[in-house]
Amino acid sequence: MLKIILPTIMLLPTALLSPQKFLWINTTTHSLLIAALSLQWLLPTYYPHKNLTQWTGIDQISSPLLVLSCWLLPLMIMASQNHLQHEPPARKRIFITTLTMIQPFIILAFSTTELMLFYISFEATLIPTLILITRWGNQPERLSAGTYLLFYTLISSLPLLVTILHIHTQMGTLHLTMLEMIHPTLTNSWTNLLSSLALLMAFMVKAPLYGLHLWLPKAHVEAPIAGSMLLAALLLKLGGYGIMRVTLLLDPLSNLLHYPFLTLALWGALMTSSICLRQTDLKSLIAYSSVSHMGLVIAASMIQTHWAFSGAMILMISHGLTSSVLFCLANTNYERTHSRILLLTRGLQPLLPLMATWWLLANLTNMALPPTTNLMAELTIMIALFNWSTFTIILTGIATLLTASYTLFMLLTTQRGTLPTHITSIQNSSTREHLLMTLHIIPMLLLILKPELISGTPL
Repeated sequence: MLKIILPTIMLLPTALLSPQKFLWINTTTHSLLIAALSLQWLLPTYYPHKNLTQWTGIDQISSPLLVLSCWLLPLMIMASQNHLQHEPPARKRIFITTLTMIQPFIILAFSTTELMLFYISFEATLIPTLILITRWGNQPERLSAGTYLLFYTLISSLPLLVTILHIHTQMGTLHLTMLEMIHPTLTNSWTNLLSSLALLMAFMVKAPLYGLHLWLPKAHVEAPIAGSMLLAALLLKLGGYGIMRVTLLLDPLSNLLHYPFLTLALWGALMTSSICLRQTDLKSLIAYSSVSHMGLVIAASMIQTHWAFSGAMILMISHGLTSSVLFCLANTNYERTHSRILLLTRGLQPLLPLMATWWLLANLTNMALPPTTNLMAELTIMIALFNWSTFTIILTGIATLLTASYTLFMLLTTQRGTLPTHITSIQNSSTREHLLMTLHIIPMLLLILKPELISGTPL
């Protein structure tokens, strides 16, 4: 664990002390080396916990998410180079420092075996994200977006803290390995119902469940590109991961909790997909699509079967890469046309033909075309839900249909059609951007060859 966390922390002096000329080179290569080093966590073992220290340990649920978070740091640094071009050097350093400050907290949150440390690191990721959005966002609305993010997360996670302390007084320990052995005896009394609701609520807001998702489109639209990638690829996964961890403790969930969350998640997947069809704003469309994908993850982790858990796991990883590459592509359009409105950025395929290839690939993975891991995940989740209740096939089926239609809508509006008259000259796409898209899409295509790495089941 430490051989990843310490180099990540050492990125801070690297960013602050590198000479101006080598700032981007140093930070990017350093974080790429960390990402390469973190791939060893994917090695399958028969042990439930690998690299077990006193407070941290990696099991099959957390190792793919840890590798994903290490993998995305260099990509975020690469994506931010262009919009920080005209900033003074001190601000560039502060930006990279803020990005690297989130990283140890995310690694801790995913790898901790102790609930209190999990809560602390879960909350600590909020502060640098807030700084990213409210300082480096594009519009003045970024302040209201930051307020939404802050208060949604805080109001939902205070009951979580109280419940964790309550569990500690009841059980005498907060160690996950111990709690799994003890198994809290939950009856259907009001107190236990409320405590399990409080445990789930913080993660439901983070994941986001439909109805508690209003902060997400705001934050995504206003965030800079690194903030959007971070939110979509990692912070939403914190919610899904928390649900998977906590539902294993609340075994079995009472039906009073089961049904409302399941119905909201599935109905929300359907609703947000249909909202996507009416979007005018490109970043907002991608944000709503991630709400609908995470709805499937929530629904799957609520029914607590092996199939559902591994489907949710695969969907979280593949959605992290897919939505991240979609945000990068939206950002390349935004940097050239300075507009996120779909009608004003259409017909870009003849101008940027290679970018159109990346658009096509990213959109096909988003709508779960075979042979992508997205398809495998969605099929697994749908089968698990269908096995639990046959009625869910209607909701998931319509949601899949709508997903395909809004994805094709996004592809057609951005790439096809006549070029708007106000676009007279446009920058060429740079090698940096192509490398960025390649580093997103190659893992997506390679993972289908060995999906048990990310399926969350002990091999």
